[in-house]
Amino acid sequence: MEKKVKNVFKEGAIAPDFIANAIAKHQVKTNIGAHNIFLGQVRADKIDGKMVSAIEYSAYETMANHKFHEIKEQTFLEYNITCMHIYHSLGKVAVGEVCLFVFVSAPHRRVVFEALEYVVEAIKKEVPVFGKELFEDDSYQWKVNT
Repeated sequence: MEKKVKNVFKEGAIAPDFIANAIAKHQVKTNIGAHNIFLGQVRADKIDGKMVSAIEYSAYETMANHKFHEIKEQTFLEYNITCMHIYHSLGKVAVGEVCLFVFVSAPHRRVVFEALEYVVEAIKKEVPVFGKELFEDDSYQWKVNT
């Protein structure tokens, strides 16, 4: 039987209250001694003289969710973490808004730093999520992850 893969996508920007609630829910998990979070935010880049006003995210959702799941499973194998949550935006996210939220917890601090870096780099490298940079003049270009 195939394991159910959790959907990590949220429509639009990831709201600050969603992030705060996710953190607050972990207060009952008293075996955790450290948390680390990564918040990816849409930058107001200037490209060829044009300002980015938003990014419109799309993905091969089934494939992307499976890849997110593989990254999570690999992270649990390699690092002594207690839990991990990943959320990524789909659709339009304005400059200044959060588009990626990764939350890692463990008994001790050192491992959350290492695990979080591993996860974020793996997401950028391996997950088929695509960003269309929307410019203030209504033109666009496809974003290249760096």
